[in-house]
Amino acid sequence: MGTYRITCVNKDDRQNPYERIKYVGLYGEPGKFTQQQIVKWIDSNQHRFYVLQGGRSVNVVTATSRFGHRYIKTETDYQEQNNLLLLPECVN
Repeated sequence: MGTYRITCVNKDDRQNPYERIKYVGLYGEPGKFTQQQIVKWIDSNQHRFYVLQGGRSVNVVTATSRFGHRYIKTETDYQEQNNLLLLPECVN
């Protein structure tokens, strides 16, 4: 099992925050990965993911929206509900 830091995201223009993230970028890894790929890896315990917020690690977990959409979010850290949406846009 690998542990990876998510450093950037690409969002679409949807208003629904559960469907906004399309791709994520990982520190030290080329390319981008879809949100659904990350969901599968977390749910199958293949990999773990985190973001840095204020100099500390916050784990990325999966959740299901009330409409049945699987998505990724960060654990509650008393700063933001989802630190992923605060990450910069991936450039590649």
